[in-house]
Amino acid sequence: MRPRRRRPALNERVVPRARPERINEEIRVPRVRLVDEKGGQVGIVATREAVEFAEKKGLDLVEVAPGADPPVARVMDYSKYRYEQEQRAKQARKHQLQIQVKEIKLRPKIGTHDYETKKGHIVRFLNQRAKVKVTIMFRGRETLHPERGRDLLMRVAEDVKEIGAIEQQPLLDGRNMVMVLAPTKNAGVKTDAKGEDLEGSEEALQSERSGEDSAPPRDAQPQPREEVVEA
Repeated sequence: MRPRRRRPALNERVVPRARPERINEEIRVPRVRLVDEKGGQVGIVATREAVEFAEKKGLDLVEVAPGADPPVARVMDYSKYRYEQEQRAKQARKHQLQIQVKEIKLRPKIGTHDYETKKGHIVRFLNQRAKVKVTIMFRGRETLHPERGRDLLMRVAEDVKEIGAIEQQPLLDGRNMVMVLAPTKNAGVKTDAKGEDLEGSEEALQSERSGEDSAPPRDAQPQPREEVVEA
């Protein structure tokens, strides 16, 4: 009969640490390179002395570089340090941009109208700060002329170079050729600038007309201007 294993006493159980760093009595190495609360180098001292050094200042001894020889321990307010770390991580997650990847598919023999429509979609996606995956789809004997697909992709890149830069050069993948465009710092800015200029010119025009002595006849009044955007 196998003997039963003795259950460890409560004070013998190993409780996993909830924090990544070892502090104070958790530091088991015999000596550490001590850094004081102001960042000054104290030197290599026994770990027990370093803990007492921190306790006299009402602070904690934190092992900040356990892989060093000897490990580096710093005197600090650990609770304040953890709070600042959590706040920085929270701010980093808050400001982290979610990058979207849109895909546009083209044929090597695409017509002019269809090309302009597809290019308009690419411009819109880039102005939305999204990456664009442009795919050329080859069919049948079109695969014998991959240079036509490459030329078309480079034409796209040239047409949108002000707001999009090539992140991945054209790459042949089976029957497809793929290129990835990433938005530049000008993406999403140029359109707004044009809108501001248009509003400014309209306000100036209205101010000039308001200064006239009398309003023109009804038939002579300017009609609302219509903007036609070709796809």
